[in-house]
Amino acid sequence: MFNDIGPLELVTLIVLAVLVFGPDKLPKLIQDATRTIRKIREFSESAKQDIRQELGPEFKDFEFEDLNPKTYLRKQLDNDELGLKEIRNGFDLKKEMAEVTDAVHGRDAESPSPSSASGSAGGTIDMTKKPESPRDERPPYDADAT
Repeated sequence: MFNDIGPLELVTLIVLAVLVFGPDKLPKLIQDATRTIRKIREFSESAKQDIRQELGPEFKDFEFEDLNPKTYLRKQLDNDELGLKEIRNGFDLKKEMAEVTDAVHGRDAESPSPSSASGSAGGTIDMTKKPESPRDERPPYDADAT
């Protein structure tokens, strides 16, 4: 319920409660709050039991947590009837990326390229910077472009 409250915030709330209610009334207030929370939980559990009894035996597997859309979708997607796990396990991202890289560079996926035969692993790209051939000519100067 309060998962995002840090230790500093908790100490601040305790000090604030002591200042507002005083050290005399604070224990009684905490007892009343815990008693109220306990009664609310008991009331909600009894309401859930009543609803389950009214729905009948065909809804004996009904869980109230399934009414949350995230929980329902997670439960349905984890169900193996759709075959999603088989699809997920059959997809090899490294192989697909190597095929795309080979297609971009115009190489066949089956035939080894000259760069892969020189010692690097098959399907990888040689990322080392190749020295450019020196050029003696300068690019043309365009006075209108500057």
